[in-house]
Amino acid sequence: MDLGPFEADNSSSCRLASDIPEMCRTEDCCLGIDEAGRGPVLGPMVYGICFCPISKKEELKGLKVADSKTLSESERENLFQKLDEAKSYIGWALQILSPNTISTSMLQRTKYNLNALSHDTAIGLVQYALDSGVQLKEVFVDTVGPAEKYEAKLSQLFPGIEVTVRPKADSLFPVVSAASICAKVARDRVVRDWKFAEDLGEVDSDYGSGYPNDPKTKAWLLKYLDPVFGYPQFVRFSWSTAQTLMDNKAVNVHWDDDDEETGEKVAQRQNNRSMLSYFSVSAGGKEHNPPHQTHRFFTERRLKSLNTL
Repeated sequence: MDLGPFEADNSSSCRLASDIPEMCRTEDCCLGIDEAGRGPVLGPMVYGICFCPISKKEELKGLKVADSKTLSESERENLFQKLDEAKSYIGWALQILSPNTISTSMLQRTKYNLNALSHDTAIGLVQYALDSGVQLKEVFVDTVGPAEKYEAKLSQLFPGIEVTVRPKADSLFPVVSAASICAKVARDRVVRDWKFAEDLGEVDSDYGSGYPNDPKTKAWLLKYLDPVFGYPQFVRFSWSTAQTLMDNKAVNVHWDDDDEETGEKVAQRQNNRSMLSYFSVSAGGKEHNPPHQTHRFFTERRLKSLNTL
């Protein structure tokens, strides 16, 4: 697994993939989807797919793949090596979503929550397999949100493919277990060898599991909180854990416009009266409403009230 493309720019999302086995282009195939790193406040979330011919399901099961959360790091590494060595019939692909991608998606003006991001990432990976020539007939997915709705959504998007969405799918279907292992191995390696773009000097790499309730993770977050600039991009700053620490420990910033009534509020206040009043004029052609000073929100946008239509 060459993580070079992601390490070259770990501020954005990156896709990595194995070669497509020739068997997967000619035989009906099954595909599993799972993720690693959904909950941590540190590091990326990685979505993985693994696929193989349906005729090779027993061989895949014989590799003794299991839910990656039940395995040690060394066991996961060994199993990934076995999956990689079975490249004549097994293929995989990964989508690494950087902490920066996750945070900016969740905090943008039009909300893009983690479930929607997860669904779109999984859909993109299935489409990648199809575009690469994999003859997909079965897809197994570990659910995000209500399983029935997710299954219906995927079935509608990919007609002709039998879609199965189940909670704990990584412990039920070996092909999902294999995807789970690929995703977890990639995340472990990325987190362990993270290249900090910020000038932090020698960084303490003992940040624990990355989950918000881990004491080591909490201590690391406190240590590397800059009171002005916040956190390095290794941190998901959209997580409430990070936001709370910044609110409590970082320097308060006062913007000059904070004391000025915003244009939106002015517009709302000025328009609280009946909309019909804008079209109500006196016999002399004047508006019944008393004159008022126009806020710069309107003047800057060259907006004026209309007397006639």
